[in-house]
Amino acid sequence: MKLRKAHPRWGPRKLLNLLQRRDPKLNLPSVATAARILARNGLVKPRRRYRRAHPGCPKSVPQSPNDIWAADYKGQFRLKNGDYCFPLTVSDLSSRFVLGVDAHPSISIDKTIDHFTGIFQDHGLPNRIRTDNGAPFASNALARLSRLSVWFIKLGIYPELIEPGKPQQPVLAV
Repeated sequence: MKLRKAHPRWGPRKLLNLLQRRDPKLNLPSVATAARILARNGLVKPRRRYRRAHPGCPKSVPQSPNDIWAADYKGQFRLKNGDYCFPLTVSDLSSRFVLGVDAHPSISIDKTIDHFTGIFQDHGLPNRIRTDNGAPFASNALARLSRLSVWFIKLGIYPELIEPGKPQQPVLAV
């Protein structure tokens, strides 16, 4: 306790190492136990947890066909030969028309871009593409932008992300 009060910025690991060097015969607790002892005695300030806030559920409602598309990898399943299949679906939210379904051996940005390129050639470009927060649609980078979403932006398409953990959240009609 005295050592911690003398050095309030030192953590339990550093304090235990110093005590061990001073007296190698001491039977010291684990780092986790030392941390709990410091906390119990009010010698540790709880750290502020940083959590990146999600922008929330998209508020946009499709006004016409080709306004907003939804894209998603629908999970994976094992084929009879033992390989995995990751189906990518793209649909129009206004008409509910399925624009494309493609089976990929893994989630791949390159295969996803190839799939979207074909759909764009057949159906044109939407105003927005709504996706979940998983790869390859989002990342942990600035503004959750992935290589795919940057490509969408360069094409003039606004990428929308749904709220995490709420894939079935209904879109209210205007």
